[in-house]
Formats: sequence, structure tokens, C-alpha cells
Amino acid sequence: MTPELKGFILLAVIKIGFVIVAVMVGVALLTWAERRVSAWKQDRLGPNRVGPQGLLQPAADGLKNLVKEETSPPQASRLLFFLAPIMAFIPAFMAFAVVPFAAPMPVTFDFTLPLLGRFVHSGPMPMIVADLPVGFLYILAITSLGVYGLVLAGWSSGSKYSLLGGLRSSAQMISYEIAMGLSIIAVLILVGNVTLSEVVRVQQQSVWFVLALTLSFIFFVVSALAETNRLPFDLPETESELVSGYHTEYSSMKFAMFFMAEYANIITGAALITTLFFGGWDVPFTAWDEGEPTVFKSLISLLVFGAKTVFFTYVYIWIRWTLPRFRFDQLMQLGWKFMLPMLLGYIMVIATVVWILGVDDQARLGVGHGLVLFAVNLVFVYGVFWMLDQGRLLVGSAIHRSAGG
Repeated sequence: MTPELKGFILLAVIKIGFVIVAVMVGVALLTWAERRVSAWKQDRLGPNRVGPQGLLQPAADGLKNLVKEETSPPQASRLLFFLAPIMAFIPAFMAFAVVPFAAPMPVTFDFTLPLLGRFVHSGPMPMIVADLPVGFLYILAITSLGVYGLVLAGWSSGSKYSLLGGLRSSAQMISYEIAMGLSIIAVLILVGNVTLSEVVRVQQQSVWFVLALTLSFIFFVVSALAETNRLPFDLPETESELVSGYHTEYSSMKFAMFFMAEYANIITGAALITTLFFGGWDVPFTAWDEGEPTVFKSLISLLVFGAKTVFFTYVYIWIRWTLPRFRFDQLMQLGWKFMLPMLLGYIMVIATVVWILGVDDQARLGVGHGLVLFAVNLVFVYGVFWMLDQGRLLVGSAIHRSAGG
């Protein structure tokens, strides 16, 4: 093994450790933030007893789950019952591996360790765990694995109520994975590449894709909410039932792992929204971060990326405590009868506009192209919300009864 390869592996291990620690700390703080934000919206106090402003409440919850008695139903499939929380937990962390979280940082070292030998690295270090050439495909593949944990949790419990929750989760998540994939295709058309680093670079040189692909952004956010089983799309749990869904038979840390996976998915989803539609680590209203890599630029871009991600995690919480739950038929109609055909037509229109504008490998996307696409998106967004406002797609039970009568 060459010294350069050893240096590359060392940096990769450091970046992996940084991402894991950041996501785990984020999960803990997000559980506290959700309680505080929900209390604020409902004019309550929220957690405020354990530590200053209740900041130690996540640590108390973790300790409580560790010392709780762990139960295992006698009718459960033991192996799958044990593996299901792990299969829900791991994909939430793996998806973050291809997300660039800061501008490249110059790193130079040359040292020797006993038994391990010489480590060498010189030049800019990409602030991403793995800059895969199939970044988009990797995200879609990894995020789709999370459904197995939920389905197996319901089936392996040996409970019909848990099984129903698992089946609902499979129907919901598979449906909205299709919409999520289609919403990303428009990004691929503009970028011409499937790596997320290239997505950030193109947005630096033109406009953020929230302007050029507004409808894709809206549908991606809706799909991300459905993928994380959050209100108004929390049908796999359905708290209004006698039991809480696919994790009814779980206790102790196995039970906690499902919620850790949910909050990790929220952080990953917020990071993807930031990267795909809000320029990633790009510092807005300046080209200062595009020059020669420096440590200061990397740190500032990391703070900017973190601020954008924190904002969208707040949006997740905001939506949960604002909107009521959909009925399951409304959920499926929105995914299959509205979002799917709308996205197919939208992709065709965006591809046609890009072809007319002459955007290709020689003439890349510019600010003028982005503004033209923004005008096209305004027409689409108006049409989408006009159709939803007619009450013909998502309607209440009373309207259904009066129409049937």
C-alpha cells in the first residue's frame, strides 16, 4: 500500500467519523428541538427540567431506553425481529456519504507511524465522504432500503396490527420513492452529471435550482416528508389506532432505533434539499467561495451548509405540527394520480425548454437560462395549486358523501 493511499484512507476515516458524530448529535438535538418547537406552537413549556432549557433531555431519554426491560414476543421471528431496527437505522446514515458538506479544504501532511508506515497527502481534500460518480443512483438505492426495516418489523412481530402498519409503510414509501426519483430527473437534465459535487458547482455558476426547478423542489419536499413517515404522511404509525403500528411489539433500544432512524432521515433529507435546490455549501450572493481553496473558506461554507440544513429540519417540524393527517386513499391518490403524471409532463417540458435554450456540454446553464426556467416554473406552480384548490383530488369525507348522494 502506497503512502498516498494510506493518506487517502486516513482522511476518509476522519470524514466518516465526523459525519457519524455530526448526525448522531443532530439526532439527539432534533428530538429536543421538536419538543420545544411543538410546545412553542401549542403555547406550552416543553422539556425544561433536565439541564438548561431541557438540553439534557435526549441524554435522559437514551439512558431510560438503555435500562428498560427488553421484551420479545413469543410468536416473533427472532432473527428478523432483531435485524429490522438495524435495517431501518443504517440506510439513514449511509445516504449522507455522497453529500458534499463544505468547500474543498487544502490538506498537506507527511508523517510516519510505528507499524503503520508513512502517510502522505497534498492538495485539496473534497469535503465529502465518497464523491461517487453515481451519487444520485446511490441515494435512491440506499433510501429505498429503509422500507425493508419497517416491513420486516411489522411482519416479524407476529402481530396483525404491526403487520398492517408495515404493509402501509411499504405502499407509502414505494409510491413516493417513484415521485422522488422523478423530481430528481429534472436536476439531472440541467446538470448533465449524477454527482452531487457537480450539482453544487452548476448552481454556483447559474442560479439555485429552487428557482429553475421550483416544481421539482415542491414535489421533492413532499416525497421526502412521505419517506420519513412524518405528518401529514404518518400512516405507517397511525396513532389514532389501538396500537402504534409496525413497532408496537418493540421496546428498549430497539424501539428507540426506529425513531433515531426517522430523525437521521430528516437530517439527510434536509441536507439533500439543501444540496439539490439551494446550492449546497454555496455562500449566497458572492463568488468568494469559488476561488482557491482555503481552510477559512471551508469552515465558512460548512457553517452555511449547516445553517441551510438546520432551517429545513425546522421546516419538517413546522409542517408536522401544522397540518392534519391525510386519509390513506388521499395519500395514494396524491402520489399516483397527481404527482406521477404531473412530474412526467414536467420533465418533458423542462427537457424541451433546455433544448430550445441550447444548454449542453459546450454551453452550460447560465443565469439567463435559470430565469427563463423560473418563468416556466411559475406557470406550472400556479397550475398545480389551482388544481389542488378545486377540491377534486384531495377532498373530505363530507364532500364525497354529498357527491355520491
